[in-house]
Amino acid sequence: MSAHISIQNLSAGYTDTAVLHEISLSIEHGEMIGLLGPNGSGKTTLLMSLSGVRKPLLGSIQLNDTNLQQLPPKKRAAQIASVPQYTGETPDIEALSLVLMGRYPYISTLGGYSANDTKIALDCMKETATDSFAYRSVRELSGGEFQRVLIARALAQQTSTLLLDEATSGLDIARTIEIFDLLKQRHHAGKTVIAAIHDINLAALYCTRLIFLKHGRVALDGAVKDVFTDENLTEIYDTPIHTFNHPITNAPQAFVTPGSVAGSR
Repeated sequence: MSAHISIQNLSAGYTDTAVLHEISLSIEHGEMIGLLGPNGSGKTTLLMSLSGVRKPLLGSIQLNDTNLQQLPPKKRAAQIASVPQYTGETPDIEALSLVLMGRYPYISTLGGYSANDTKIALDCMKETATDSFAYRSVRELSGGEFQRVLIARALAQQTSTLLLDEATSGLDIARTIEIFDLLKQRHHAGKTVIAAIHDINLAALYCTRLIFLKHGRVALDGAVKDVFTDENLTEIYDTPIHTFNHPITNAPQAFVTPGSVAGSR
């Protein structure tokens, strides 16, 4: 069986400046992947490339044996949903209307949203604990509330693949765990989840595979237990990192020592 997503010698970036260099990866159906690495390593660029928003400078991305760039936007949106980083900019529309945008791949050119579309959108808002403000303008919401609405919109697309770019960065601990528990449920149901995650410990708790980028290239790729080690993390993040097992899940977790970074005080 061929890979669900095949990335072949991908170089991508902005105008003529490459951020990613010669990336080659195979992603199978139903994987839950944590995309990690220092700031500026290319995580967002890779996710934008996987969503079809960022066109490769070189190389290609195949989605189920079809070149991603050859798929019409509506067909792409029926297979891949994205949750972008929160930029602080919000439209002046009701939260439910924003979530309904996730139903775009399923409406006809002249048709509007059906009662079933609205039901699906409200169900996804309930799953993300956003249904209580479905009829409020998203400009009235906190950053964390707005981010959960964006996650509900992605879930409403009912795609086989979810891409998330620091999707829980504005959420408190309880809401973060709720969202990742929900993503894990989707993963167990067969969805492919690829998430850029700032919190490496969160990634180790939930993901089955970790891909580390550094300087726009794949530095590490493998199962959590294999790549989440003192030596690897210290090299990736250029600071001493020590790992210990979680007392309940036994997943590896990372700890740093204050003052250990060169030049820190």
